[in-house]
Amino acid sequence: MVVFRDPSGRQRRRSAATFAEARLLRSSLLADVARGEFRESSRARLDDYARDWVRTYQGRTSRGIRAETIHEYERDLELHVLPVLGRRRLSEIEQRELKALARDLADKGLSPATVRVVMAPLRALFATAVEEGLLRTNPAAGLRLGGGRTADPAAKRRALDEDQLAKLISKTPERWRLLIRFLAQTGLRVGELIALRWEDVDLEGRRVSVHRRLYRGRLDAPKSDYGVRQIPISRRLAADLTLHRDSASDEDPVFAGPEGRPLRSEFVLRSIVKPAAAAAGVPWAGVHTLRHTCASILFRSGWNAKQVQVVLGHHSPAFTLATYVHLIPDDLPEPRFLHDEPVAAHAAEPHLTAGASSAPRLR
Repeated sequence: MVVFRDPSGRQRRRSAATFAEARLLRSSLLADVARGEFRESSRARLDDYARDWVRTYQGRTSRGIRAETIHEYERDLELHVLPVLGRRRLSEIEQRELKALARDLADKGLSPATVRVVMAPLRALFATAVEEGLLRTNPAAGLRLGGGRTADPAAKRRALDEDQLAKLISKTPERWRLLIRFLAQTGLRVGELIALRWEDVDLEGRRVSVHRRLYRGRLDAPKSDYGVRQIPISRRLAADLTLHRDSASDEDPVFAGPEGRPLRSEFVLRSIVKPAAAAAGVPWAGVHTLRHTCASILFRSGWNAKQVQVVLGHHSPAFTLATYVHLIPDDLPEPRFLHDEPVAAHAAEPHLTAGASSAPRLR
């Protein structure tokens, strides 16, 4: 047992397993008191602190944090974290327990990306507890999460090639074919599609302006500033949209549901895309597949990563490349390496001198 006095002069006790550990603990505690860095271990439980924290958290940057992000933090804490660790004191939770929680989530079938999303509020929560003096160290600091189970390659994100897309469109009821073509050409998310009004479509300039989305049943700004963008459309699509508009006003939605009712994301997926995908022999395809397809077609058409990033509203070209390029080997042109040409061909080219670089070049 280690007995010491805190900065206010109050006597406190700590326990250790051995005399050696007790000596080290005493030295550390006295040094903290001398430097003014002593913090009393919080007796607050994680569930109590988390519910207060999520109501007051304002983010860790000057940009703040969006209301829907807070809602997602609260949902993930209540669903995945608090049932496991909620009754533990903040000061008792160690990093190994957080790793065990992440491993259990992966074992339940959550993808590595989803596990990282679930752990995000815990990282922020513990960082706040340290700032408030409730904890001396952050158990989530430097937390490294494994990749989880190896994903089945067949389950990876996929894009339609041009033939598959054409077949999907042909299997779609005629009333909804323009909607499918529009999604495949613009790469809009379904919430952005539903929120689109005719005032957002410049048919003469062939531009679609995205500056709102439908999120959790209400209109909201895009998820980030990068989501506000203008997307070019083809002449044919602009002409078909002109016919589709007929006498609709600027405030009317570009695409409405049956009988003119507001379109719903569930209807787009289950009543339009999925039946057509099954009939076209691509039952794995969904609404977001059309977004992947847009990106892949743009890349195969020669667009660079920055241009595709702007169309899709991503935060960086690197993210676009890593996430939405779904090129299969047959899509790639066959490279030609000069050093792999027949010897006679090299002899016939006078510009290939002995001093020229031998590094391979792609054409």
